[in-house]
Amino acid sequence: MIEAKGYAAHDAASPLVPFRFERRDPGPHDVQIEILYSGICHSDLHQIHNDWGNSVYPMVPGHEIIGRVVRVGEAVTKLKPGDHAGVGCMVDSCRTCPACLEGLEQYCENGATLTYNDRDRNGALTFGGYSDQIVVEERFVVKIPGTMDLKAAAPLLCAGITTYSPLRHWKVGPGQKVGVIGLGGLGHMGIKFAKALGAHVVMITTSPGKAEDAERLGADAVLLSRDADAMAAHAGSFDFLLNTVPVPHDLNPYLRLLKRDRTMALVGVLTGLEPPVSGAALIMGRKSVAGSAIGGMAETQEMIDFCAEHGIVSDVEIIPIQGVNGAYDRLVKNDVKYRFVIDMASLRNEPQF
Repeated sequence: MIEAKGYAAHDAASPLVPFRFERRDPGPHDVQIEILYSGICHSDLHQIHNDWGNSVYPMVPGHEIIGRVVRVGEAVTKLKPGDHAGVGCMVDSCRTCPACLEGLEQYCENGATLTYNDRDRNGALTFGGYSDQIVVEERFVVKIPGTMDLKAAAPLLCAGITTYSPLRHWKVGPGQKVGVIGLGGLGHMGIKFAKALGAHVVMITTSPGKAEDAERLGADAVLLSRDADAMAAHAGSFDFLLNTVPVPHDLNPYLRLLKRDRTMALVGVLTGLEPPVSGAALIMGRKSVAGSAIGGMAETQEMIDFCAEHGIVSDVEIIPIQGVNGAYDRLVKNDVKYRFVIDMASLRNEPQF
């Protein structure tokens, strides 16, 4: 076993604190990665607080991982020591179900193994990226081109692929008018991707103060959803809507924006009650509301390569691991543009180890 160190939550009410644990030795198909940067996802906050009722402790969060390969198993072919590599939201799947055989491991019918707050095939807890190293099978590791800004690439492993996957699935491209609903960690990536894919991108927001930033990120226009006249002027004109809002909200006003036979895809994890979708809003126009998770491993590598080609990374604020609890407090207040990333060099200098 390999001795590792990180920051962990020990219950739903306590802050993250230094924690020692063990990783497995690399097997023939495994890659050992020294973690350089770990992004903070809003789901990390939900998991450590047990908001979804499935948390297991101790928990080392983090599924936006960028690092340097330090060791590989003898059967590994696509990575070698010294390469930069990324690990996202999952580290295993059954490999045999129809979804896995189609390269859609994220929809594994027997349940993909999550990077943290899950159990591996041997029943051991999985621990995530708020740590100094990780061991993952090659299939669930992506290669990061050396030209990328590594710290700003970390959120691509979750926020990036979460927004890229639906845009690709619904074939967003030139000549289309695409709306991105909500400007946050997901929304800012949605704008960048939709623009790079050639679409006319409209940022749809409740906040007038976000207009300037949306245009800086690449939006061609900004639509205030609380402006009834503006919403009416855009009715029936959108080819696709990417809804990144993670809190309960009324979907019906947005459905009126879609053309006939078009789709609004939800990527924010909604919790709690929200207004029902009007049957008439769907029927009159044969419109669809759909959901989308992250991408499979092949698509995640495709997304990374697309980002390298188009110069796309996340807008990030770098913090030391010692500031993670303060970052969580700010995350609750939406006080970040647009993603916190932990510089794991700070962990190696942690005096409590």
